Amino acid sequence: MTSHPRDTPQFYLTAPSPCPYLPGQEERKVFTHLVGRRARDLNEILTQGGFRRSQTIAYRPACETCRACISVRVVVADFLASTSQRRILQRNVDLVGTPEPNRPSSEQYTLFRRYLDARHGDGGMIDMTVLDYAMMIEDSHVDTHLVVYRRRGPDTAINGRGTGAPVALCLTDVLSDGLSMVYSFYDPAEASRSLGTYMILDHVRRAEALGLPYLYLGYWVGGSRKMDYKARFKPQERLYGPGWQRVE
Repeated sequence: MTSHPRDTPQFYLTAPSPCPYLPGQEERKVFTHLVGRRARDLNEILTQGGFRRSQTIAYRPACETCRACISVRVVVADFLASTSQRRILQRNVDLVGTPEPNRPSSEQYTLFRRYLDARHGDGGMIDMTVLDYAMMIEDSHVDTHLVVYRRRGPDTAINGRGTGAPVALCLTDVLSDGLSMVYSFYDPAEASRSLGTYMILDHVRRAEALGLPYLYLGYWVGGSRKMDYKARFKPQERLYGPGWQRVE
């Protein structure tokens, strides 16, 4: 009988299911568990190899007939915001993002539900309960935290924190070579702020302040309107067969 050391990752393949990004396609994923004392190091290696994290699972597409999902990371030191992106930063100058422990709250879940109902009513996450949300936020064996965005208040200049209910949140992993935006959501009533783009721009600044070279954005899918926005943050690197390739 073949045995494996307890810390050796085992990889598994999901059954085919309908692709959420490209009509008529089926997706499969290869995945492994991120648990135990090596979880952080394994998450680093796998993220750099094109995997994404969801709770204690690291996964990447393994589709039989399609290679449209491409891992993307922003080159932080060389990034220059476009004119429209600078306008978005200015539009949200009244917000402040504060790193907080990855602890769920009813306030967060209320915002999360509003976001799903307004933006992803037909998505796979629509049935997530309070417990499901709590697991998504806190079930982690890696270095992760929340960045919570609130409006600036009278004491923000002193304590660096916003006030009132959250306007947006991002669950963010910290890697040795960058930040990885695991999942983000925002108040759908504030759509004019372009908060999804704003959080990416803010995370570029956070990575730069930490001296980290990359911001990992997950998968860009050519031909998918849902994923087009990721191509707007350049220069970036995309992971193809030979390795990471720079795109200006």
